[in-house]
Amino acid sequence: MKLLDTPRPRTLTGLDSIPFPSDEAARAQALVARCPVAGETPLQSAPAIATEAAVTSVWLKDERGRMGLGSFKALGAAYVIATAAQSQDVTGQTYVTASAGNHGMSVAAGAAAFGAASVVYIAQTVPDSFAARLQEQGARVVREGATYEDSMKAAEAAAKANGWQLLSDSSWPGYTEIPHCLMEGYLVLMAEAISQVSSPPTHMFLQAGVGGLACACAVLARKAWGSAPCIIVVEPEAAPALYGSIVAGEAREMPGPVSEMGRLDCKMPSLIALKGLERDADFFATISEDEGQAGAGLAMVAGFASSPSGAAGISGLIALDAEQRASVGLDAQSRVLCILSEGPAT
Repeated sequence: MKLLDTPRPRTLTGLDSIPFPSDEAARAQALVARCPVAGETPLQSAPAIATEAAVTSVWLKDERGRMGLGSFKALGAAYVIATAAQSQDVTGQTYVTASAGNHGMSVAAGAAAFGAASVVYIAQTVPDSFAARLQEQGARVVREGATYEDSMKAAEAAAKANGWQLLSDSSWPGYTEIPHCLMEGYLVLMAEAISQVSSPPTHMFLQAGVGGLACACAVLARKAWGSAPCIIVVEPEAAPALYGSIVAGEAREMPGPVSEMGRLDCKMPSLIALKGLERDADFFATISEDEGQAGAGLAMVAGFASSPSGAAGISGLIALDAEQRASVGLDAQSRVLCILSEGPAT
């Protein structure tokens, strides 16, 4: 595991035109509550993981049952479409996106719920089983490219060529309004966790792909608890988009091999997430493929079956060596919050 501590204020260039993430959780909660399948996900105590990590307690915000879609992503793209439907008729609209995982499921489900169509571009490395799940939700699935970034470029081109609405969970210059709204939807899970936890955590380990989940959780944690929690962002070492950008001092695409943490295998950060986490995160960390598997294995043994992507926060927690534990202030009295972001890979 690699651990990066860069003192604040940090100075990333090229983000002046990029908005900070929303912290309007109440607005998101009010809209999500109107969904017939909405409901809080549980905050689970995980004593076996706490014992392994040598801390007082570990809490897992368990998103595996979120709105019947199996991950926190249910709160994202579907929230964007529901927000749009409040002010316009989206019937017949086509939403197009790229997905390395569950974002495409949220686009497909949200589109179907409001009478719209969906097209989801996926890379060649995405399993056939996931393509089948997307099709079951009503999406047209198109394979394009070797990486998520390749499929994202294809989705963007298709949107322009066909007059479709691009609905990405990432952001870049000139494309911020939709992902800003999408990340607002993610605030719902953190608002729930804040109300469910018995006392504020001392540490939060947040997994990141493009960074939307980690950013939404961090911004609301800071609003609720100030500087008290130490926030550590965890990425695969094969896809260190945030870590590498913080080191470089600007957003960078980070080349690397394909990661088994496929939902996190994103080589370019969302610029909104990068801007938010530059401000709100304390540490950035990368974990190896073996460390990712170890966290998923521990979660399974503890009764919380997930994927290496879904359990990557747990992986980051248990991968710290003695020196790194001291750096982040982790000890036997620590109270840790992680997000169990999805169920086992299918």
